[in-house]
Amino acid sequence: MATYILRRLLMMIPTLFGILLISFIVIKSTPGDPASGRFGGAAAGQGGMNSERGTENAEKVFRKNFKLDEPLHVQFLWFIGRVFRGELIYYTKQGSIWTDLLPAMRVTLLINAVVFLLVYLFAIPLGIFSAVSPHSWGDRIMTLGLFVLYSLPSFWVAEMLRLGVFEYKIGLPVLGLTSANSASLTFWPWVGDYALHLVLPIICMTYGSLAYISRQMRAGMLEVVRQDYIRTAKAKGCGPGRIIWVHALRNSLFPIITLFASLLPALIGGSVIIEYIFEIPGMGKLTIESVYAREYDMIITTMMLSAVLTLVGILISDIMYVLVDPRVSFESKN
Repeated sequence: MATYILRRLLMMIPTLFGILLISFIVIKSTPGDPASGRFGGAAAGQGGMNSERGTENAEKVFRKNFKLDEPLHVQFLWFIGRVFRGELIYYTKQGSIWTDLLPAMRVTLLINAVVFLLVYLFAIPLGIFSAVSPHSWGDRIMTLGLFVLYSLPSFWVAEMLRLGVFEYKIGLPVLGLTSANSASLTFWPWVGDYALHLVLPIICMTYGSLAYISRQMRAGMLEVVRQDYIRTAKAKGCGPGRIIWVHALRNSLFPIITLFASLLPALIGGSVIIEYIFEIPGMGKLTIESVYAREYDMIITTMMLSAVLTLVGILISDIMYVLVDPRVSFESKN
């Protein structure tokens, strides 16, 4: 197992380098750059040739300092060197990206960790119940409700909840993570205030994944309960509870494990729309602001973090396959 994990970790290095190279080329190919965003139109309305000439000189100095006027391969090598030195910067703010990146990561990790916990905590039992009683009234009502939830756009639900809280004065905060007087609160009142601010964003980020994963759990369980070894367990007199929770559950988890690799990057990427609507200072909001400002270092760092989490999620999924089903071995994955 240790050899397999080490081999997979070593294989990630060229994969991440390829992702980094492609991401860098794509981002650099988009129109505009930090210099044009900062100095474009700066001289408009100023009046006079001196002002325009001064702006042009400042833009040239800016491009030279950040090597924006160099060929693409030179810019890439300069970026790689700064990555190894840990000198990732804001082009426009003239500072390190880590001062904003680390707090945003903590916020997004907290919110999405709660979302993941709630999704799997409810999706697995709902999927099992629906599969154990297929085509029953309970299954039909649950299926209809989950499909309705899955079809509702998260941005629309977020706006409706936000407007509903304002209209009916429910008492839930809808903007930010803390109240204006949070600095004067003691620990537990502050925790309560923080938790109230997370209620609406967590609802909006949970219901869609809950509906989708519960359907996958249902499909996986239905496939397993039709297998011959389940019929054999029933013939031997095993009770329904033991058949479901001991014999069928582990093998029905394969679709859920497969989804884990694609859901894990959301821990870092966050939800751009939800964070923007509720003004949450997380990775999603930070990323969209960086795209508008052409902050290359921040954009590429966010993309690389998502790529790392995707590869780590795939590795964890492979390990979980072996833990769930002993018939799967690491040798068969080589």
